[in-house]
Amino acid sequence: MPREYSRTLRIDSQLQRELADLVRRELSDPRVAGITITRVDVSPDLRNATVRVSKLGDDAAVAAAVKALGRAAPRLRHFLGGRLRLRLIPELRFAPDNALREGDRVVDLIRSAVRADKQAHGDPADTDAPE
Repeated sequence: MPREYSRTLRIDSQLQRELADLVRRELSDPRVAGITITRVDVSPDLRNATVRVSKLGDDAAVAAAVKALGRAAPRLRHFLGGRLRLRLIPELRFAPDNALREGDRVVDLIRSAVRADKQAHGDPADTDAPE
């Protein structure tokens, strides 16, 4: 279902900006160092927000960052209450954002399909050259 509520989109954007600033300024946990808040999706009733985060490193580093952010969620909500003009600050749920990894996987699949197609048709061109 497409999101056509401009208010929720505006709140998504505000939360993303404020959370990024709060994580950088207020949290000293080394597990959250270097994270990026990639997306925030607020529910239509504004009671819940799913916060997608990414971090360079392996899956264990991302999982540790998500866990640390989950523990810091009440503190972050408190800070958000002082920064945002909302009657209710949404409950924050943090989750890893795998969009970049999935994008890389799709690109790899396309490249291997192109290579296989060239080999099947006897194309002598270098199959590892970028398209």
